[in-house]
Order: sequence, then structure tokens, then C-alpha cells
Amino acid sequence: MTSFRPRTRLALSGLALILVAGTAGVLATGRAADEKKAQPRPALTVTTAQPETARMPLRLAANGNVAAWQEAVIGSESNGLRLMEVRVNVGDVVKKGDVLAVFDTATVKADLAQAQAAVQEAEANASAASADAKRARTLKNSGALSEQQITQYMTTERAARARVAAAKATAAQQSLRLKYAEVVAPDSGIISARNATVGAVGGVGMEMFRMIRQGRLEWRAEVTAAELPRVKPGAKAEVRTASGGTVRGTVRMVAPTVDAQSRVALVYVDLPPMLKADAPLKAGMFASGQFELGQSNALSVPQQAVAVRDGFPYVFRLNADSRVSQVKVSTGRRIGDRVEVVSGLAPDAQVVVTGAGFLNDGDLVRNVQAPAVPAAAQAGAVAAGSSRPLAR
Repeated sequence: MTSFRPRTRLALSGLALILVAGTAGVLATGRAADEKKAQPRPALTVTTAQPETARMPLRLAANGNVAAWQEAVIGSESNGLRLMEVRVNVGDVVKKGDVLAVFDTATVKADLAQAQAAVQEAEANASAASADAKRARTLKNSGALSEQQITQYMTTERAARARVAAAKATAAQQSLRLKYAEVVAPDSGIISARNATVGAVGGVGMEMFRMIRQGRLEWRAEVTAAELPRVKPGAKAEVRTASGGTVRGTVRMVAPTVDAQSRVALVYVDLPPMLKADAPLKAGMFASGQFELGQSNALSVPQQAVAVRDGFPYVFRLNADSRVSQVKVSTGRRIGDRVEVVSGLAPDAQVVVTGAGFLNDGDLVRNVQAPAVPAAAQAGAVAAGSSRPLAR
């Protein structure tokens, strides 16, 4: 029996070592599991980017009314004539010299014929008086006629000539009445109002039509006194239409005075002629727009990085410990998918782009690299966005 004791001891020792090793492994595994449970899990997987400095357009937003550049009032120059025909209506496009309305000319033609007959009678009398005066002059030195008779013949000649001139003036007046019986357009443009009614008998100066000269409109933008020095004649402007489009114009004039009550001044912007019935802008419309004032450098972030909370814009800055801090910023201009950050953010900060709208202050995140955007798609996005930059 004694020969088996050493082997038994060795077996027992090996078994003890196995038990000790197993116990240590179990303890190590438990500690690893506890440590794994103790480590917080990221709330979200995000992508980040740094703010970029780029040149962005300077724009000034404004509101105002669209009005006619000049509105011509077309009135009647005929007195006591009946309106016989009206050839245009509101919205019609006319050219300079086009006949708009016609009055009855029967009485005017009769008066003109009578005046012309009076001219012929006066010319005949003047011819006879001139012949008498000529004979009197030849007999002046002969003594056949007294000085008084000769003077009388000469006076009669001058009076006859004066009557001829008066008769011609009356005939010319009747010719003008006949001419004024046709109301013509003083300029090219579009008829904006009509008061003429067939059959009406009007007096001189009665308003018959209103016309927008040359179809030209202007945007009378209201600009505050503080912003007024930034707008100069010749600057470009964009006016938004009711359909969502834009019409480009040019600043013609800045008003020399500021309204004492509202503290705003009018800026007159020339717009292209609007002669078609489906023109995007019409006189009397209220429109918003913006002035183009050049470019300036701006610190910008992707639009996705800006989260609006309680009406204020925020970005989430990624810290070294993989946690985010909610930072309140002031935003300005926009172009494409970029938003200007006016204040509140350092240029070297890392801001969360993807997932910013789902984060809270202090969240732990896992940062991954953003997928590459194809150059063609990026260029298309910039081109689409550049047409709708917002005013600062």
C-alpha cells in the first residue's frame, strides 16, 4: 500500500491546481463582465464636421408695393360731343398714336365747313379792299382823292386782311376739334383703367382712360433708416412673385427723405416691362424681395448640424471624451445646404452633423466618418441652393 502514496499525492496536487486555475478564470471572467456592464453605451452613431469659412452673398430683405412707373391720364379735349365708339378696354396693350375712342363729328364737320366758307368770303373781301387801296395809292399825287379817302381805303385793306386771319384761325380751331374727336394714345403701354362710356357727352378734361406707360412697373421697397446707406442706385434686386418665382430689377433711385412716422424710406426698383396678361407682377401687389449688396466671408456649418430648440438654434459640439455639448449659436445667411454661424461657435470646433436633431446635452456618441458625396451631386446641390439665399 505504501508504494501508491506518492502517486496519490501528485494526483491530489494536480487536482488542486486545476481547481485553483478554474476559480481564477471564473473570477476574471466575472470581473470583465462587470467592467463591460459598467461602461456606458453610446446613445447614437454620428458624423461630425468642422465649420468652414467661405464667401457668401450679402443681401438685405425688404417689403413694398409694386406700382406703375408712370401712369398717364388720358382725357377728353372735345366739349359737348357724344362718344360714339370705344376701341380699347382694360388690359389692352396699345402703341403710341393708336385710336382709343371716337366722338361724333357731324357737328364739328359742319362748323369746319362754315369756317372754311368764312375764310373764302374774307379772302374775297380782302382782295377787293386791296385793289381799292392800290388804286388810291396811284391817285395819291394826282389830287383826285382827298387824304382822308386814301387813308380810309388803306384802313379797309388792313381790316380785310385781319378778317382773313381771324377766319383762318376759326377754321384751324374747328380742324383741331375734328382732330380731338379721336382720342389717341400719348405713348405705348397698357390700359389700366377705363371710364369712357359709349353715348356719354363729356366736357373738356373728362378722364377717359389710365395707361401704364410702356408697361413699366417699379417695386417701392421700404428700407429702414439704419439700412438705407447700404443701398445704392444701380444695385440689383430680386422681387418674389405670388407664384414663388423671382423677378430681377435694378435700383433706380433712393428716396431723399425718410418718413417721420415709420422711419423708413422708399427705394425705387425698376422692373422689366409687364405687358402680358399673365405677367407675374401687377401694379398694386405687395411683394417681398431682397437687395444684392456684394459678398463677405462667413463661418458656416451644414444645415443638418443646426437643431432648433424652443425657437433658438443650437449645434452639438463633440468633446474629447466622446460626449456632446449643446451650444447656442446665432445664425445668418444661407446658401445651398450651408448656414452661416454669426456667433457662439469656435472655428476649430467639431460639430455633429448627422443625428444632431436626436441628441441632448451630455450624450455619449460614437463618431464615424461621413460617406463621400459624389462631386456631381454636390455641385447640383450648390447650384440649386444658390438660387434661394436668404437675407441676413
